[in-house]
Amino acid sequence: MPAFKISKPYSVRSSAIHGRGVFASRTIRKGTVIVEYRGERTSWEAASERQDNDCSDPLHTFIFATSDGRVIDASRNGNAARWINHSCAPNCEAYEDGDGRVFIEARRTIRAGDELTYDYQLELDERITAKLRGEYACRCGAKSCRGTLLAPR
Repeated sequence: MPAFKISKPYSVRSSAIHGRGVFASRTIRKGTVIVEYRGERTSWEAASERQDNDCSDPLHTFIFATSDGRVIDASRNGNAARWINHSCAPNCEAYEDGDGRVFIEARRTIRAGDELTYDYQLELDERITAKLRGEYACRCGAKSCRGTLLAPR
């Protein structure tokens, strides 16, 4: 019996939102788990001491915080999930399972060719100023765009 290779429901390519993006290569139904966010599990301290991925955009990272206080640093052993861009009106959401693994799931049916997005809801341990909101400016273009990747208060 021949083995069937199941193709990934997404591909990585240039994005109008920011740099690279992840796009549906076929219809993805609501509730479908699309990809796990993978990378090296480490502490915030260790991840923040590493050299920036892009010196021209030093706030751009591939770090995903988990509930146990550690992070997944997708700049080390990461996969395509690190290229999923932020949107204030996302078609996906990230969730953490009971084992601390992070997955990206479709919030609604996504058509082939649509860019996959989720709301980063970044949280910082410092006072949020207009300058800081500007440094984390959103480029999603959604009608409901809040103008920043930072979590709403």
